Amino acid sequence: MPLLQAHSLGVHFATPRGLLRAVAGVSLAIEAGETLGLVGESGCGKSTLGRAIMRLVPIAEGTLLLEGQDITRLEGASLKQVRPKVQMVFQDPVSSLNPRRRVGSLVGQPLSVAGWSRRDIADRVAELLAQVSLPRDAAERFPHEFSGGQRQRIGIARALALSPKLVICDEPVSALDVSVRAQVINLLKDFQDRLGVGYLFISHDLSVVENVADRLMVMYLGRVVEQGAAEAVLRRPAHPYTHALLSAAPVANPRLARARQRVVLQGELPSPVNPPSGCPFRTRCPFAEARCAAEVPLLRPAPGDGQLVACHFDFTERFAAAADAATGVSA
Repeated sequence: MPLLQAHSLGVHFATPRGLLRAVAGVSLAIEAGETLGLVGESGCGKSTLGRAIMRLVPIAEGTLLLEGQDITRLEGASLKQVRPKVQMVFQDPVSSLNPRRRVGSLVGQPLSVAGWSRRDIADRVAELLAQVSLPRDAAERFPHEFSGGQRQRIGIARALALSPKLVICDEPVSALDVSVRAQVINLLKDFQDRLGVGYLFISHDLSVVENVADRLMVMYLGRVVEQGAAEAVLRRPAHPYTHALLSAAPVANPRLARARQRVVLQGELPSPVNPPSGCPFRTRCPFAEARCAAEVPLLRPAPGDGQLVACHFDFTERFAAAADAATGVSA
C-alpha cells in the first residue's frame, strides 16, 4: 500500500472573476522512502497541491489517503491526530521562521503542541540540531543570527521533529546559494535513508529535481501533463511542455548547450479562471491542431519508457532525437 494516494484531487477558489481551478483532477502515489518530484512554471498549482496534501486548503473534489486512511475531509481532533505524519519544509527559510522566537522554541513547537514534557522537548531539540549539523547553543539564538542555509536546516529540523511519514518540500533550496543547495539536498537524502520518510519535492528547477527524484510529475495549469520514472521523463520527454522545460534547463557543458535546440514558449500562462478549451497547453504549444481545442487529452501510456502523458499525439521519437543531441548520445 502506498504511503500517500490522491485520486482526482481538485482544489478550487472563488474569485471575483469566477471559479479558479488551481488543481484539477490530479492523481498520484508516493511510497515510503520515495521522492516524487513535482515541476512546472509558477502558477501551475504545485504549491497548492502540496498545501492540499497538508490539508491547509480545502479539497473540493477527489480523495486523499494517508497509509490507507481517508483524510480528505477530516476536521478537528481527527485531523490533529494525522498532522504529525505530514510536515512541510517551506521555500523561504526567513519568512517561515518567527524572528521573535529562539530556535529551540521554533524547533520544539510541534513537540509542545503534541504534549511533550519540557525536558523531553529539550532533549529532542538538541538531538535534532545535532542531526542537522548545528551547535547545541543554536537553541538559544534567534533565526537572524544564522545564514540562509542554516535557517533552512532549522526548518528541516522542525519538520522532522515528530518523525513524520511524509514531508512536503516546497522549493526548499530555491532561495539558497548554489553552493549551499547541495548541502541541504544531501541532508534531506540522509534523513530519507535513515528514516524511510517519503518526500513530495516541489521545484521549478529540473537540475535540482534530477538529483533527488525517483519519479517525476509535470504540471501545467493545474493538471498533470506527464509523469513517470524521473530518468525516463528527463531523458525521453513525451509531452511538448516537458520538452520545452528541459530545453530551457541549464547545461554545464558549452558544447552540449550549443547542440540543444531551445524551445521558446509563446505567450503567458493562461488564467486558471478562464482556461483554454480542450488541451490547456494548446495556446502555447507549437504542435497544436484543431483536435486540441475540442478534446481534453487524458493521461495515457506513452510509447517507450512507460511514462504517462496527456497529449493527443506521439512525439516520443521526435523529442528523443532532440534529447540525444542535447546530451551527446549517439544514435
